[in-house]
Amino acid sequence: MTKSLEFADLLRLIDERSTAFRAVVAAAPGLDAQVPTCPGWTLFDLVKHLGGGDRFWAAIVGAGPADAPPAEAVAARAALEVPQEREALLAWLDASTQLLLDALRTAGPESGCWTWWPASQSPQTAGGTARHRVQETAVHTYDAQLAGGAPQPLPIELALDGVEEFLFTVCATPSAWPHKPTAFDFHAAEGHSWRLTVDGDGARTTRIPATGEESAAAGASVRGTASELVLYLYDRIQADSLHVDGDAGLLDLLRAWEPEEK
Repeated sequence: MTKSLEFADLLRLIDERSTAFRAVVAAAPGLDAQVPTCPGWTLFDLVKHLGGGDRFWAAIVGAGPADAPPAEAVAARAALEVPQEREALLAWLDASTQLLLDALRTAGPESGCWTWWPASQSPQTAGGTARHRVQETAVHTYDAQLAGGAPQPLPIELALDGVEEFLFTVCATPSAWPHKPTAFDFHAAEGHSWRLTVDGDGARTTRIPATGEESAAAGASVRGTASELVLYLYDRIQADSLHVDGDAGLLDLLRAWEPEEK
């Protein structure tokens, strides 16, 4: 069975993926290259988004437990201005990532902070924030690679954790599923699997096989590499890039679902 990555590994992966992201931007013909998976965005926009996010979450982690993000951080993100020249822009992104990493190290994994996922299965802590930022950085690195014409699979250890992180953070909710109760199984080719159960009590994810669930058939099962599963969950690739068993229409219902409370 898979297990969550250690805090030190999460920090390492944030740094590694940010470094990979900057390498792609440094080698690109220009900052005006279009990003196919982020319609209307250029590489410049993507750098600004990732670096601005790093600074935003650094401020949130540094503020500690709260019911909302710091007003100053919200205002700074809304008024964000970044260098226009490539070398200076990449230096700014590197500094942004280091601000985030410094804030996370100072806080430690168990330190509480505001997050947008209070009702999910993920903790409102610096550790939970680090786990999510790994995936944000990794997926945007893929976006940048795609803009450059050479997309690469997500690293295996990162992707395996990413499937669970997405299901725990983005999908989990106490809001009632508005359709017939069912389950979705996600099987990574690397040997790990998860079940997302949806019913009147909301949505929750377990690692499988789990007691009492081995014999229960899922409404839909999705199989692929861990990287493919993460990219599918983040809407970077479509279901036809994966192997789907069961009722594929259920996946459309899941993607269209907008719970009242996350």
